[in-house]
Amino acid sequence: MIVVTAAGGGTGTAVVRELRARGEQVRAVVGSARPRPELDALGAEVVVGDLVGDPAGLPLDGADALYLIWPNFEPSEAAGAPTAFRAARDARVGRVVYHSVLRPQLRSMPHHAAKDRAEEALDAAGVPWRVLQPCAYADNLDAALTSAAETGELRSAWGTTQAQSLVDLRDVAAAAAVLLTEDGLDGGTFEAVGPQPLTAVDVAAAMAEHLGRPVRAVDSRAPEQDSYAGRCLRTMFEHYRAHGFTGSPRVLTDLIGRAPRTFAQHLAELPR
Repeated sequence: MIVVTAAGGGTGTAVVRELRARGEQVRAVVGSARPRPELDALGAEVVVGDLVGDPAGLPLDGADALYLIWPNFEPSEAAGAPTAFRAARDARVGRVVYHSVLRPQLRSMPHHAAKDRAEEALDAAGVPWRVLQPCAYADNLDAALTSAAETGELRSAWGTTQAQSLVDLRDVAAAAAVLLTEDGLDGGTFEAVGPQPLTAVDVAAAMAEHLGRPVRAVDSRAPEQDSYAGRCLRTMFEHYRAHGFTGSPRVLTDLIGRAPRTFAQHLAELPR
């Protein structure tokens, strides 16, 4: 049995889908009792658990592995993730895989700093562990594609000159499944990075090719928000604007046994 937290979110659902496709039994932990038809259709055991409020109370009985995803831009991660790691140790979970982020040591970004501290705690938690560090998702731009189809513009909060190595969420999920199920990977930190460094101009060109209409990249800073999530987004986009967010796809290629999807492939495989 593999336990996946934050399973109702995009990342969690993708990981559950990949594990079920491989025949694994999955306990999908969600934050509320509202219907989860997608997880039900996948054949997962759906369990309500208060990850943020009570990470020590995760439903880990009989678990062989835990995939710990913390809700995105949630300020409790730095303190809560170590508590979940200890719970996994006490429940004698066979391995923990932590969903981190590419370059968590970039502590100018609060959500990166939280994941960096969680990785440090994981190393001392007394449980076999692996860490997955994804780059920014290509899927994050799916809504922008819809807008670009209507307006002919890709509004880029990270400017137009620096690049990101966008990774398809399905490839991240495939890497997570490998780390959750295969031996010989304990103590490893694995980057999940797409195959191309793309500026917003490059992304707009790929969208234009996909849509069959012109699309231009427009520099458009995100509005400021005085909240933890708002600060995370603001510092993230400012870092991307100044430095980009790129890496090497080689680790992901080796993990999943094939080249990661390009952004053009991601667009071509979107549901119509």
